[in-house]
Amino acid sequence: MIKSEDGVCEDFYVNTGAVKEIASKMLPGETVSLMAETFRILGDPTRMRVLQALSLGELCVCDMGVMLGVGRTAISNHLRLLRSMRLVKYRREGKLAYYSLTDSHITALLEGCLEHVLER
Repeated sequence: MIKSEDGVCEDFYVNTGAVKEIASKMLPGETVSLMAETFRILGDPTRMRVLQALSLGELCVCDMGVMLGVGRTAISNHLRLLRSMRLVKYRREGKLAYYSLTDSHITALLEGCLEHVLER
C-alpha cells in the first residue's frame, strides 16, 4: 500500500468532463509563457521597488537611483527589462528620461499582489 502524502489523491480518478471543460478555456502556450516571463521580471526586489515608486508618480532615472540607493546604470538596466515587458514607458524632456507605468493594469497588478501579501 502506498502511503498518501498531504494533498495527493489516494485513488486515481479523472473527471473527463471537468478536464475537457477547463482545457477548452486554457490560454495558449505563448500567452502563458509571456505571463511567466512577466512574473520572472517582477521577481526582483529592486524592480518591484521601481514599479512601486512609479505607481506613486513619474520619475527620472537619476531620481529613482538616488531614492532607491541604486546606481544610474543599474536602474537603467532594470528599466530596460521593465520596458521590454511593457510594464513602464518613458518620455524625453531635454536630456532627461522620465518614466511612468504603462497603464492602470500594472497598478492593479501591484495592488492585487500587495493585498495578497498583507492578507493573514
